[in-house]
Amino acid sequence: MKGKSKTRSDSQQSIPLDKMKKLALEVKKLEKELAACTRCGMCQANCPLFERTRREADVSRGKLVLINGLIDGVFKDAEGVNERLQRCLLCGSCAHGCPSGVNTVEIFIRARAIIAQYLGMPFVKKLAFQKILSSPERFNGLMTMAGAFQKIFFKDEKNLQGTSCARIASPLLRNRHLVPLKEEAFNKSLSKDDVRVEGKGVKIAFFVGCLIDKAFPNIGHSVVDVLKHFHAGIFIPSGQGCCGIPAIAAGDLETFETLVRLHVDLFSKEKFDYLVTACATCSSTIIKLWPTLLKHRDKELLKRIEALAEKTVDISWLMEKRFDLASAVPDHKKKNDIITYHDPCHLKKSLGVSEEPRGVIIASGNTLKEMKNSDACCGMGGSFNLIHYELSTEIGQIKAENIIATGCSTVATSCPACMMQISDMLAKNQQPIRVKHPVEIYAEALSAV
Repeated sequence: MKGKSKTRSDSQQSIPLDKMKKLALEVKKLEKELAACTRCGMCQANCPLFERTRREADVSRGKLVLINGLIDGVFKDAEGVNERLQRCLLCGSCAHGCPSGVNTVEIFIRARAIIAQYLGMPFVKKLAFQKILSSPERFNGLMTMAGAFQKIFFKDEKNLQGTSCARIASPLLRNRHLVPLKEEAFNKSLSKDDVRVEGKGVKIAFFVGCLIDKAFPNIGHSVVDVLKHFHAGIFIPSGQGCCGIPAIAAGDLETFETLVRLHVDLFSKEKFDYLVTACATCSSTIIKLWPTLLKHRDKELLKRIEALAEKTVDISWLMEKRFDLASAVPDHKKKNDIITYHDPCHLKKSLGVSEEPRGVIIASGNTLKEMKNSDACCGMGGSFNLIHYELSTEIGQIKAENIIATGCSTVATSCPACMMQISDMLAKNQQPIRVKHPVEIYAEALSAV
């Protein structure tokens, strides 16, 4: 223990004072937002991570104190602070329940970016984000290769979740029930050119997103089927990539901006009424993070970003607000299965969308049965699941138990990442429960008409 303590102490002493001062000045830009926190502790009652660990450094209040400590020079271990900031689901539960309105998610993401600029990105992350994720063409090519070889490393499981387990034990993959990459990505089923479908009514641009494209292409096809059924105009630009949340969550503002600029250019080719996504995280990122994190860039870019953000909506919101859903599915064609719904954090807590997905499920002719704490985080948290899988599983197990208790045949949710986590948890519990997106459930009802 003494040796370990000495190493940490030496590490702190070796940090150049001028760099620490420069870092403190950069972090000081967050001072106004940090000052809004009254240290009331309400975030403790809402944080799914704190509920499991009971550690002050795991709750928002504790993390905000660490950031303040960098400004005041109390903490000189920037790497240690960054580790604590990375130990967060970014679910927004704390911000959602904060009486002072502290935007903790934005603060944490901006702090991660500032510290990452100071510390430098690890080589592997730099390669993954700046050389692969930033280029949709390279990213798609790599995922196609990974899909072709995945059967070598994963074995098929016979379950309704369609998950796979690793054939070999490894620290990263052991005990995981993974949703595999599909043989044909959504983008591969389209032409290489931009897709334009003429319609009689509302005109929709569709932002696909990585997980829908690679792991859940049926969601993408369901979106298109529903839009066509209601005679909407459709615009799907080719060359789409990631919304940028994995990069910015890791502190890579450069890759994040590259991806935002790419999509702003792609969607500026056409005029449309709404930019639709079927991914809660993509919706929240486009609406909240694109304009907020790039507000200090050039004004012309910000203007275009804000124009897209204002038009961005979740597919369930669009369906409920703009289409006559109930009349499209006759009563004699309705299945009336018992379905429960999990509220994705980024949809309900960030965007206030919760009734609309439920309306889509009910309009499809099924019985909606609410689970206990439907808006509690499932524990996925993107990279949090990779780094802190045991904690992620503990949180996810609670969600699985609440789902199972409803006696449902299907659990629906509006976030592909949540679908991956819930699929893993239900497979672990050997439960015959399907995991579906509300738009898939409605598209199934339409196909039966």
